[in-house]
Amino acid sequence: MERSIQNVVIVGGGTAGWLTACVLAARRPDLSITLIEAPDIASIGVGEGTWPTMRETLATVGIAEAEFLRACDASFKQGSLFCGWVDGAPSDRYLHPFSPPPHGDMRDLLAGWRTSEPVMPFAAAMTPQAAICERDLAPRHPAMPDYAGTVNYAYHLDAGKFAQLLARHATSRLGVTHIAAEVTGTVAGSGGDIMSLTLRDGASVEGDLFVDCSGQAALLIGGHFGVEWIDRSDVSFNDRALVVQVPTEADNIIASQTVGTAHEAGWIWDIALPTRRGVGCVYAARFMNDAEADAVLRNYIAAHMPKVDAARLTPRGLSFRTGYRARFWQNNCIAIGLSAGFIEPLEASAIVMIELSLRALADNFPASRASMDIHARRFDALFRYRWERIVDFLKLHYVLSRRKEPYWQAQRDPTTIPPRLAEQLALWQDQPPSTWDFPQIDEVFSAASQQYVLYGMRPGETASAPRGRSDASARLADISERARTLVAALPANRAYLAALAAQPASS
Repeated sequence: MERSIQNVVIVGGGTAGWLTACVLAARRPDLSITLIEAPDIASIGVGEGTWPTMRETLATVGIAEAEFLRACDASFKQGSLFCGWVDGAPSDRYLHPFSPPPHGDMRDLLAGWRTSEPVMPFAAAMTPQAAICERDLAPRHPAMPDYAGTVNYAYHLDAGKFAQLLARHATSRLGVTHIAAEVTGTVAGSGGDIMSLTLRDGASVEGDLFVDCSGQAALLIGGHFGVEWIDRSDVSFNDRALVVQVPTEADNIIASQTVGTAHEAGWIWDIALPTRRGVGCVYAARFMNDAEADAVLRNYIAAHMPKVDAARLTPRGLSFRTGYRARFWQNNCIAIGLSAGFIEPLEASAIVMIELSLRALADNFPASRASMDIHARRFDALFRYRWERIVDFLKLHYVLSRRKEPYWQAQRDPTTIPPRLAEQLALWQDQPPSTWDFPQIDEVFSAASQQYVLYGMRPGETASAPRGRSDASARLADISERARTLVAALPANRAYLAALAAQPASS
């Protein structure tokens, strides 16, 4: 009988590595889990936005919400606000919230919206979350149980502090073994599997299953196995970012959403934490050089944070490849995180792909080497689908724009639009995005997400045709009333987090 899979070895720390260690240790306490992390290699550490899935993940691994918020200088995220993406006018803004529209036929809801609230933005008509975000309110009351809210929510966080929290939790509470060392080689076993890893000090670490969380270095999936990288810069142009952390005053407003502001050759993210704002200028090198991007970033900070001396800041430059692996699970190695793929940080897809990978692995963990190849084929098919849907969804934000700069015109070039997205855009002229378009369980970006972008950027895109009698107008009126009730009852983000910070750590 073939030996069971017992020893899991994770290469790389950061968010991907330590989240992998925590989830597998919590979900599969029968496994022996070792994480090897080079002590002198810093993680990229700019993934500061999450999806609502993070609440379930944190609960699963056993971290209390208050502990997480305090340890990671975290704040609540309830969606993304896009400014300037349609035409760049001062009034050009729309929200992609985390709470979906009400259940029912979207054609009826669209008709009700355009009849009863024609000047109200789509998100404001469809969910009370828009009103909560507009007023910088928290999604929950302090007395609620952990990870419960009045509306759906995620978090903004300090990625470096998050990795530190996960590392402490994994090693002190979940029994994960941590080795601070650099991996310098691999030893192949039968059938091409990795049998062991060689460390710089000459030590050897054996394993049954290896998880490559080594980031863009991709030491195992790329370095050992040579799995091809599928480049998608033909669709997603951005390949650079300038990032900076801007300290804020203790009484500053903490926004409820990531703010993404378009510029002539990309966009700027703005994420508010209790003690700072993380700001990054994303751009395409073939449309903007580094000096121009630096000026765009500093001008944004000067305009939106007038008390900050933008000239004294020192942004950090990042470059990234756009694409994903041809296979994510090769032999007895699975790639998770940047080693598996990366598409620009728009809509915070990086961390949620880590979470979805871990859910798929934990739910379908191979009992022995005999079944591993079957699991690998299924995993690869699922995640090829998911990466392609991310490519499609992020491209949607660009093809709906009417901006005139060369970068934005190139984004709308039909030759750069994925065929599946082009077909959907044609269908959405006649009918709204629906679950027929996105049938998979755990779609990264559901039909609701597509609706918020489509009708946020193009409110009149679909000629809605209600199907008989509808109570849509009454349902939308209920949403407006619910919004008024929540706005009156919920605390501001700043007040919520300040009160939490003042509590003893054991509370």
